[in-house]
Amino acid sequence: MTIRNPVEWGADLFTQTSRAVGSASHAIYHDEEDANLAAPAIRKIGLADLRDALRKGFADFGAYRTDVIFLCVVYPIIGLVLGRAAVTQNMLPLVFPLASGFALIGPLAGVGLYEMSRQREHGATVNWLQAFAVLRSPSFAAIALLGATLVALFALWLYLAQVIYDQTLGPLPPVSIEAFISALLTTSAGWTMIGVGTGVGFVFAVVVLAISVVSFPMLLERKVRADTAAWTSIRAVAANPVPMAAWGLIVAGSLVLGSIPVFIGLVVVLPVLGHATWHLYRKVLEPL
Repeated sequence: MTIRNPVEWGADLFTQTSRAVGSASHAIYHDEEDANLAAPAIRKIGLADLRDALRKGFADFGAYRTDVIFLCVVYPIIGLVLGRAAVTQNMLPLVFPLASGFALIGPLAGVGLYEMSRQREHGATVNWLQAFAVLRSPSFAAIALLGATLVALFALWLYLAQVIYDQTLGPLPPVSIEAFISALLTTSAGWTMIGVGTGVGFVFAVVVLAISVVSFPMLLERKVRADTAAWTSIRAVAANPVPMAAWGLIVAGSLVLGSIPVFIGLVVVLPVLGHATWHLYRKVLEPL
């Protein structure tokens, strides 16, 4: 067995995921021809609605704190494993892209949390097992398709991050953490890497926010196709540019804080953001 470099790994993962997306898309459009395609009405929201969504997210987290922590502790563990792998396999330049990639796959990781908030909203007795009720959702195939799209974007982000490093500080791996940080912060190539990487990462973050901020919660509640949910999410962002930009900053900032140190804070950050996203969805879309 050989350890492939990040470019080969990222390209292969992106290709395989794209094929899976294509197959799932064919199945969904064939099997869900009678799906509800009516475009739901979009509400205007303000910054006060974001605060209220976060307040309700904290309330849900408080109600399930033992169950939710048990459910979400897997994500910090994954972060630690990925970070360790990056350091030990001369992939140090990908540590930050791996950490920031949580923002790209976070909407998929939060699907179970949306379901818990949805059931609590209806007065049901909820524990962490209810998170797996998404497997019985009428739109599960569409959820899987949209999730595969986020995974593909995550793989593409890692690939581009490696390319950016190769064209600035690379292509050889850094000899040590200290040398890498010094080159990153004290050389023009390092500053170029930071600038270009931040710009590319921003584009990915905007795309993911636009297609997913309300699409996953919508798929849990309504039998619609993946493209309908994604387009509704884009419409919601376009109708509320300032609040949605603020929400994106809240999510990004929270994930950064939750990742320091060693991703432990994600045990709290992920469930709170997940529950709050459900309540944000409730504020943005008109009810059925």
